[in-house]
Amino acid sequence: MAYYNPTSNLQVSEHFFTTSLPGLWYFQAPKINDERGFFSEVINLPELEAVIGKTFNIKQVNFARSEENVVRGLHAEGWNKLVFVNQGQAFSAIADIRPNSPTYKQTEYFKLGYDHDTQQGNGLFISQGLANSIAVLKGPLNYLYLVDRLYSQREKKDEGSISIFDQELKIDWPIDREKMILSDRDKQAVNLSELKK
Repeated sequence: MAYYNPTSNLQVSEHFFTTSLPGLWYFQAPKINDERGFFSEVINLPELEAVIGKTFNIKQVNFARSEENVVRGLHAEGWNKLVFVNQGQAFSAIADIRPNSPTYKQTEYFKLGYDHDTQQGNGLFISQGLANSIAVLKGPLNYLYLVDRLYSQREKKDEGSISIFDQELKIDWPIDREKMILSDRDKQAVNLSELKK
C-alpha cells in the first residue's frame, strides 16, 4: 500500500497540497513541541478558501471518538468537510464515486494523526461527492470534522454508504477484516454498482 506523499511539486500554498482526486486537498499543520505538549495552528480559513476557490462557511463541527480497529466509512455526504485527527493515528481511504469525474473509482490513501513525536499534524479537505473513511491504527482516536451544511438540512439524495469491501474500489485495508469493528450501517452498505442504480 502506498500512502499519499506531500511532495513539493504538489504544494499549492504554504500548508496545502493537491492530490490525485479533484476536490481533495491534503494539508499540514506544523507543531511546536515542548515539555507541556504541543501547539498547532490547525487551519487558516483564508488560506483554505484561496486554495479551494470558494468560501467555506462552517455550519457544524462534529467530533467522533473511536477505539483501535474501528473502521468508519465509506461515506459520501451532502457537504464539504475539513477533517483532522487530534489524538491517535488513522488510515484514511478516499474514493471518488462521482460518475462524471475523470478519476471515478480511483482511491487515495492517507495516514492521519497528531503524534507528539513529529513536527507536523495533518488533515484533509474533502469535497462533496468523495467517499471517505477512517480506520483506527492507534487508538483511542479523536476525529474532528467541520462541515458547511447542518446535518438536519443536508440533501439525502447527495449521500451514500459504500461497502468498504467493494471489489471495484479494491481498498487495501491495513486492518484484517476479522478484526474490524463496524457499525450496522457500514456492515449493510451496498457496492458502488448498486448505489448507482
